[in-house]
Parts: sequence; C-alpha cells; structure tokens
Amino acid sequence: MFARFKQLFKDDQEESGAAIPPDQRVYAIGDVHGRLDLLELMVEAIEADDHSAAAAETTIILLGDLVDRGPDSAGVIELAREWQQRRQVRVIAGNHEEMFLTSFNNDDMLRHFLRHGGRETLLSFGVTPEALKSATFEEVQALMAEAVPHEIRAFLESLEDMIAIGDYLFVHAGIDPALPVEEQPVETLRWIREPFLSHSAPHGPVVVHGHSITKEVEDRGNRIGIDTGAYASGRLTALVLEGTQRRYLETVEEEDGTILARPRAIAA
Repeated sequence: MFARFKQLFKDDQEESGAAIPPDQRVYAIGDVHGRLDLLELMVEAIEADDHSAAAAETTIILLGDLVDRGPDSAGVIELAREWQQRRQVRVIAGNHEEMFLTSFNNDDMLRHFLRHGGRETLLSFGVTPEALKSATFEEVQALMAEAVPHEIRAFLESLEDMIAIGDYLFVHAGIDPALPVEEQPVETLRWIREPFLSHSAPHGPVVVHGHSITKEVEDRGNRIGIDTGAYASGRLTALVLEGTQRRYLETVEEEDGTILARPRAIAA
C-alpha cells in the first residue's frame, strides 16, 4: 500500500515565509461533507506520504463540516474517531456540526439543518426516508435522539474551535480581521465569509480554512482556503505543511466513479 504512494506527493511544492516548527508536519483536510469514499483514500494517502517522509511529529487537522450533504456522515465521523485512536488527529467544529447539534432541541435550527444536507446525515444514521417524510419537527428530533448514539454527540460537542501551529492558524470559516485572534467569537470562526475573504492585509498568522468553496485552492498569502466542494465536485483537498514548504494532496472521483489520490498542482 505504501509503495503505491511513496513518491507520488513529493514533486509539487512551494516555499513560503510562514513556517511550521522544526521536526513537525501538518496535514489539514478541507470540508468532507459526508464523502466517506474520498476521506478513506485520503487517510490512506496521508499515511503513505507520512510513512515515506523523514521522521516528524505529525498532526492531522480536519477543518470541520464532516457532516451533511454527502451520503455517509455517520461513516465519516466513525472514521475520524477511529483515526484518532492511532494518530494525532484534531478536529475543528464547523457550522454544519453546530447545526446538527443544535437541531436536537431547536425547531428553527432543525428546519435550517434539513434544508442544508441534514436529511442525508440522518439517513446515514439509519433514519428511514419513510419516517422522515411525514414526521413533525418534534418527531424528527425523537428519531434523531434514537438514531444518533450519545458518544457521537459527545464527540461532536468536544471539537475544537481553532488550532495554532507555528505561523499558521487553522479554523473552519475564517476570522474577523478587525479583532485579535484571542478575541474571535465562535460564531465568526464557524460562519464568517466577509469581510474575511476579501481582506488583503496580513492577519498575523496565515489562516487555513474551509467553509467557502472554490474550484482551486485559494492561497491569498494571508489565508489559504482548501474547501474544494467535495460533496458536489468529488474532490477533497489536503494541505501539507513542513518547515516553510507547502504542498497539496487530493482525492478525486473520476467520471467512471473511480477514486484516485494524486498531488494537487500549485497555481502559478
């Protein structure tokens, strides 16, 4: 398995001014949104890449939005939890995890959740389409409480809001450019788009984020967006950081349904 990937991901990399501390390596994975198939191969690719590289303290970061929209949110959560048992895997809470958890007790959020991919999440936990079709919000919440194990809810409630490593800050959506990092509201970290996306001045750390879908990785110097829309595009992206080097991995669903892992080209 490892030989298959040994040299695949080493060729396309770039130097940056920002750095990860010596003898560390970071893999940051964009929004998965229920695409277990893409995440499974990404796990395999990262394990192979890390195995073939020099020894380092390796941290893997999932940037949030594990759930909703794609077909197997339950499987994605289970894989993330299993990976944590054998690796330093840290998971950030996205706005879709927030919607999911709040929906257990809030009708307004449940309505929002179901409109934005929550139905697929509930189906992945074994709730049937027939049960959902005619259920009231109260009945849907009862179905959720029965179908989603307590340990899964506890796992989602334990997710982090931000992670700082070296010159990088990892969040789900972004930050408010007007506020210091330590004063960022959780709502901002999970939901913001503007004025974060259009802000061109340095933030201090380089902010690595998902949440806002782009066709290609969006490296603006002060931020790097790596949500390439896995649930719709069939493309899941990971950023690899080591020293001052940056490179990218991706797992991609081809037209025939085959899932491939490959290096992602760095835009000129």
